[in-house]
Formats: sequence, structure tokens, C-alpha cells
Amino acid sequence: MITRRRLLQLGGAAAISLPLAQLARRVRAGNPTGVAKRFIVMYFPDGVVGQSQAGDPSLWDAAGGGPGFTLPDVLASLAPYQSKIVLTRGLSMGPTDEGSHPGGAKKLLTATDGGNGISLDQHLATTVGASDPFNLLYLGAQTNADNPSSDMFISYVAPGTTTAPDDDPVAAFNRVFGGAGMTSGGGGGSGDPAAVARRTSILDNAQAEITALERQLGTTEKAKLDLHLQALRDVETRIQTLGGGAPSCAMPSIDATGLDSTTLYQPEYFPQILKAQSDLLVQAMACGLTRIGVIQSSHHTSNLIMSRFANSALYEPGFDMRSHQASHYGASHDPSVHEYADYLKQVTWWAQQYAYLLSQLDARPEGDGTMLDNSLVLLCTEICDGNTHSHDDMPFILAGGGGGAIKTGQLLAFDYHRHADLLLAIGNAMGDPMTAFGDSSSGPLPGLLA
Repeated sequence: MITRRRLLQLGGAAAISLPLAQLARRVRAGNPTGVAKRFIVMYFPDGVVGQSQAGDPSLWDAAGGGPGFTLPDVLASLAPYQSKIVLTRGLSMGPTDEGSHPGGAKKLLTATDGGNGISLDQHLATTVGASDPFNLLYLGAQTNADNPSSDMFISYVAPGTTTAPDDDPVAAFNRVFGGAGMTSGGGGGSGDPAAVARRTSILDNAQAEITALERQLGTTEKAKLDLHLQALRDVETRIQTLGGGAPSCAMPSIDATGLDSTTLYQPEYFPQILKAQSDLLVQAMACGLTRIGVIQSSHHTSNLIMSRFANSALYEPGFDMRSHQASHYGASHDPSVHEYADYLKQVTWWAQQYAYLLSQLDARPEGDGTMLDNSLVLLCTEICDGNTHSHDDMPFILAGGGGGAIKTGQLLAFDYHRHADLLLAIGNAMGDPMTAFGDSSSGPLPGLLA
């Protein structure tokens, strides 16, 4: 018998990491259309350069409206994906704890005051993701630094109760892939060609169980199964040949060079850690091991020293500029103020990391498009402007077509609308039929769902 653990050890290609009994149920039920296959949250701390106290306009807001918007300079890295993103304006998390970092983090994914509810990621993990090998992957990049309080985590498993992410990409990689593949520079699985060959085709290794399943099906259901298996074979072939040597389900990999217990919380390693966690999540989703993921970068009021990020515009040897320190840039957008200049660079850098995540999803073929076309990827932070700490006009960006579930390539602008409806619409696009989410939703966000 082929167990789930055995399938994971073999590499877990696409949906075949699920038990074949469940595969049979999917064949009988058919495949839904217009439903997103996966949902990713990417969080960064301490807000953006919004409208200043002196009245300077937000540097985050796009110009224009509807499908004809123009990206601002801080979001220039998203230009290749403009047709696949939705920008928002006028979404509010409500007045409770207004002006507070912790209050914003509590409401961010729960849409409830004081975090008195389950967060969207945890909710979807119990519904659409319940049968996946990993119903949720919650990954962090130096999130557990500085002994954070529980309100610094954004994932709520129950009202008022958070859980901490896994900050170690090597440990997370080994947990997810069960020893298959390799973490270059950080230990990991074997690169032996014979071992790779044994992992080449999950379908071939599962042939005996597939044959037994076929004997239980009628003619019509067997024909459906054959079509489904051929589709999986096509996916498996594409995954194994991505980029002529890119990470695959047969040999997943991340760059963990130099990462160990002594470097995991050194700020100069942060960019590499975040990239490794992004790569890990994309590969796990490509291999069908999870459909719900959260990547949390640091935490609110962050002491992350971003001036130590080598090979970036932030790099400033001999000067320690922290994320939260820079966010208090003053009442106006004054480029002569060191904090303001650095904060603008920080916000631009976070957008670039989001663009990297989108690029990895968009590089992987899936169906008639790419993984990005079938995904929903939310970029978010716990406050609007870093200096005012406002909870209004929150800088949410949603990327990916959700399998046709949402209308992309547009700016959705409101005079005032609660962000709970954005979360509700995401849940509906993922196939969850809930009619409300949080304590303030009135229905799916107008104009978002196809």
C-alpha cells in the first residue's frame, strides 16, 4: 500500500499526493471551474508611505482608476503583473484601536476587533484545505526575533489566540518534503541520480493501486479517471522539466547557504531567508502539498535592521536603520529627512519581494496558464501610513486570477468600505460558500468577483 508518507518521500507530484480513494471521489464529483486553487498571504511590517499629516499625497496609490491605472514608483516592480493584480483604495479595518500597530495586526486577517475571531488562513485551512497533506503552511522570516508578544503574529487559530510561524526554512523544508530534494549549503536530501530516478514518476510508482481502483469503477467513471490521470501526467511532466533544471517535485530545493542556528536571526541574512521561504511555499504548492500559505516578514514595530541588506538600495554600512524607526519619518514627505528617505526605500523593497513571489508562481505552467493565474496572493501590512498608524485606506494588493474567480487588472476605489468584504470575497473565490466573515462584512467586495 502506498501511504501518504511514502508519496511525500517520492516527491508528492501535484494532486497525486492525495490518497487515491479521495482521487476517486474527485473523479465522481468532477472538477470545479472558476475556483482559485491556492491562497497566499505575504505580510510586511510597519505600513507604507501614505498621505502625510502635512497633506502630501500617498506614494502608494496608483493614478487613474479601473483598468487604466498607472502604478506609482514604489510599485514599479509589479509592472510585469499589472494585468494580474487588483489594487484597492478606501478599504478600512474600522475605528477600534485606530493608530495602533497591535490593533491593526489583530484585525488584519480576522476582520474582528481585538483579534476575537479566527483568521482567514486558519478558517480556509479547515474548509478547502482540510484534506491536504499540509492544510496550512505558516512560514516566517525572523518573525520570532526579540521575544515577540503574541499580538505580533497575524494567524489566529481561535479568538484571541495566535500561533507562531516556522522561521527556519531548512527545518520547514525537511518537514514538508520528508527528506526529498536538497537545501544547498544547509543540509538536506540526496542528489544521487538513482534516487532521483526512483522519484521520477509518482504515477508509475502508484500503478498497482491505480489498477486496483480502476477495477472498482464503472465504464463512465473509469473514463473520467483516465482523463484525470492523463492531466496529472501532463502536470507531472511539466513540473519535472521546469526551466531545464529548476526545482521540481522529484528534486525540490532551496538556497540555505550559511543558514543555521547562529545566523537565522542576523539581519544581513533576512533577504535570503525570505527568498528561501517563498521558494519553499511555491514548490510545496506546485507539488500539491498545500493550498493555503502565509509568509510573515518580521512583525509589527519591527527592529529589523534593513540597512544591512547587502546588494540592495537599503544597504548603508555603519548605519543601523530599523524598519519601525524609519516608519516614523515625520509629518511630511521630506526627502532630506534620513528616516523618510530610508522608509521609502523599505516600502519599495517590500514590493519587490512580492514581485519575486509572483514571478515564481508565474514561471510555472498550469492548465491553460500559470500557477499565478490560478492563485490568490494577498500583500498586506497592519497599518496604512507608517507615521500616522491609520487603519483607513489600507494598502492591500491581490494578485492572481484565482482560476477565473476574480477580475484582475483593475483599481477598486471606494470612499469607505470595510476590508472584511475583501476577505470574504477571497474565501468565496477559494470555493468556501460562507456568506460573512469577521464582524463587519456586508457581502463580497463589490467589483472583485467575476
